Amino acid sequence: MPVLKNIPAHLRLLVGAASVSTCLVMAGCGGKHVVAVENSVSIDPLEQSNRAIYAFNDRVDKILFKPAAEIYLLHLPRPLSTAISNFFRNLAEPTTVLNDILQGKGQQAVNDAVRFSINTTLGVFGLFDVSSSLGLAHHKEDYGQTLARWGVPDGPYLVLPIFGPSNLRDAVGKLPALMLSDPLLLISDEPYLGAGRYGLLHAGFRTLHAVDLRAQLLSTDPFVAMQLDPYTFLREAYHQKRRGDILDGGSQNEEMDHLTESLLFTD
Repeated sequence: MPVLKNIPAHLRLLVGAASVSTCLVMAGCGGKHVVAVENSVSIDPLEQSNRAIYAFNDRVDKILFKPAAEIYLLHLPRPLSTAISNFFRNLAEPTTVLNDILQGKGQQAVNDAVRFSINTTLGVFGLFDVSSSLGLAHHKEDYGQTLARWGVPDGPYLVLPIFGPSNLRDAVGKLPALMLSDPLLLISDEPYLGAGRYGLLHAGFRTLHAVDLRAQLLSTDPFVAMQLDPYTFLREAYHQKRRGDILDGGSQNEEMDHLTESLLFTD
């Protein structure tokens, strides 16, 4: 078990925020708040290896994730699948709140913290999105966006095994999200389930999350298949979506949001 298990959850989040803040100050040249966004075509010096990993991910998807998602979507009642999606979206709220604070978005941080509190309590651990009905907007902020707003450039485009499209900055940003501010870290399996954060219970939640997200993206598959070069299409779509995320401009095409996440099995 990681040493962090013995640290209370709220202190663990503060440690994470302090660690990332230190990195941001260093990266931002004395705390200078500069948004780093690439305006040109995505840098892809690792295209050969990226394409090999993309091909691997595509095979894994066709053999494992897509069939599982099709079964999931076909046999699971719609209200239940919606509740599961809400549950995992709620789990991402603590990461969003931390990054709201790190980016100086005070009002949004309050909004998102209240969202998390209401959905976790009145919404039964996030199964029901009560907050949206109360007018509390949903936001999504991550450490990659925070690093960009503090002046850290994209770096080369990367295709990560299983996780899919990314870049060097966003790949580094995934680490604190997985290691510090993920509520699933609080899961502690009994010894007969494998024990610790990598036990069967934890793995089960991760697998369900991946299948649920893949099920939401099944409708985008025909559009991706129409592309002459799906690799290039997803690379440029990912680049444009991240640009919109960083500049808080969102995406002009909601379907494009789903397409750029078609190989990203994290929320």
